[in-house]
Amino acid sequence: MSIAAVARTRRATVELFGTVFGSVCVLAALIIIWTARLSVSRDLYVSELGARSQPTARWFEAALLLIVLGGSLIAYAGRGIRSRLPILRAWTSAISLWIGCAFFLVASQVPCTTGCPLPMGASFDWEDFVHTLVAVLAFAAACWAMLQTSFARGHRALAGISLAGGIAVAIIAGTGGILSLARFQADFGSRLELVATTIALGWLLVLGVAIASRLAVGRPVASPGLSRPPVESQTADSELEPAAVPAGHPLRIPRQKLGAPGL
Repeated sequence: MSIAAVARTRRATVELFGTVFGSVCVLAALIIIWTARLSVSRDLYVSELGARSQPTARWFEAALLLIVLGGSLIAYAGRGIRSRLPILRAWTSAISLWIGCAFFLVASQVPCTTGCPLPMGASFDWEDFVHTLVAVLAFAAACWAMLQTSFARGHRALAGISLAGGIAVAIIAGTGGILSLARFQADFGSRLELVATTIALGWLLVLGVAIASRLAVGRPVASPGLSRPPVESQTADSELEPAAVPAGHPLRIPRQKLGAPGL
């Protein structure tokens, strides 16, 4: 086996273990969020679980950090997945996931205050403003990654799940946000946010499992046919075109003279 083949095998093994570990991190984060939410008897937005006055604050911070770690590892292994649509393939879905993870990292360190009030008017607070902003951007990046994956060539089953998940998260999270802005049915809006969070993390888990299953059997993860084909190098014994070298030119050597004697 060549050195290049050995390097590829080792890289695939590292990515496989990284993807499996990342998927476990995402699953653990989802379990922590649901456990923390069920431990509270009242309806509240998911972000309020991380408020410093809540007993679930440390657990929620740990859940967000697990999402950052798991999402980053899964994104790295799936960095070759690219949409076939020009408007969606300006960058890969992995970059969108990394952007979302970066926003979640900020959200984990800047929690909202008790009640997670909207950062406007008399209730304006810089912590609430930063947390709300990065949380919205993180969800937007996740939805964009789902949309990019839904049009990736060579991943038919994953594409269908990604499209359904992206549309569901956008509609459900958007509805919850509108209810929050309108200060109407906030309890119902908080439940919608929990559902949207569950779908988003569930999709990330499915993505990790899909990538890991391909790596385990040696199938390529990158989307086929979307990169520029390599330029074929000219071999030493290639025959020069007659139109390129005029007859009688010193470089126009008969083909039999290029081979070994007697062949």
